[in-house]
Amino acid sequence: MLHGYGSTILDGAWLTLQLALLSMALATALGLLGAALRLSPVRWLAVLGDTYATVVRGIPELVLILLVFYGGQDILNRVAPLFGYEDYIDIHPFAAGVLTLGFIYGAYLSETFRGAFMAIPRGQAEAGMAYGMSPARVFLRILVPQMIRLAIPGFTNNWLVLTKATALISLVGLQDMMARAKSAGDATREPFTFFLAVAALYLVLTSVSLLALRYLEKRYSAGIKVAEL
Repeated sequence: MLHGYGSTILDGAWLTLQLALLSMALATALGLLGAALRLSPVRWLAVLGDTYATVVRGIPELVLILLVFYGGQDILNRVAPLFGYEDYIDIHPFAAGVLTLGFIYGAYLSETFRGAFMAIPRGQAEAGMAYGMSPARVFLRILVPQMIRLAIPGFTNNWLVLTKATALISLVGLQDMMARAKSAGDATREPFTFFLAVAALYLVLTSVSLLALRYLEKRYSAGIKVAEL
C-alpha cells in the first residue's frame, strides 16, 4: 500500500515525536519563567512577561519559524566574524524547530501556568509560612502540586496543538514524516495515500497523548471531589 515507504515515514514519525517532546520541554521551562515574571511584584519584570506573551501569541507560528531559521542564521553569520569565527554557520532545521516551537508555546503556557497559580487561594501559602516552612518548601510542597492539577487541562491543549504544529518545520527542510510523505507522494504520484497515512499517525500520537494526560489529571485530582462534598 505504501510502496515500501512505510519504514521511511515511521522514521520521520520518530523524528516528529522527538521534536515535539523537546519543544514542549523548552516551552514548559519558558512558560514557568514567563508566569513567574507576569506574577512578579516588580513592575518591569511583569511588563517583560506580559510583552513576551502578547507579542508571541500575536504572530503566526510560520512567520516566527521562518524568522528564526533565516533571520537567526543571518544574524549569527554577521556576528560570528566579530569573535573570530569565519566559517559559515548553518542552523539545523531540527534545532530551529525546537527553539521556535518552544519559544512560541512557552508564551501560551505562561498564561496557563499564571492562571493556575492565581487560582490557588492565597491562604494556602500563608498557612505554610505560618507552620514555619521556607518559601521554597511552600512553593514545591504546596503550590506546585495544586498548580499542576489546575494547569493540566490547558497543558494538554497546548501539547496537542504543538504536536500538530511540528508539521510546519518540514517547510525549512526537516525530514519529518510530513517531508517524507511528500517525497514519497511525489515519487509515486499518490500524495493522498501518504498524507492520509501521516494524518493517521498524528491522530494516533495525539490520541495516546490525550489518554496519558487524562490519566495524569485524574491522578492529581484524586480525592478533590470528595473533599469538596
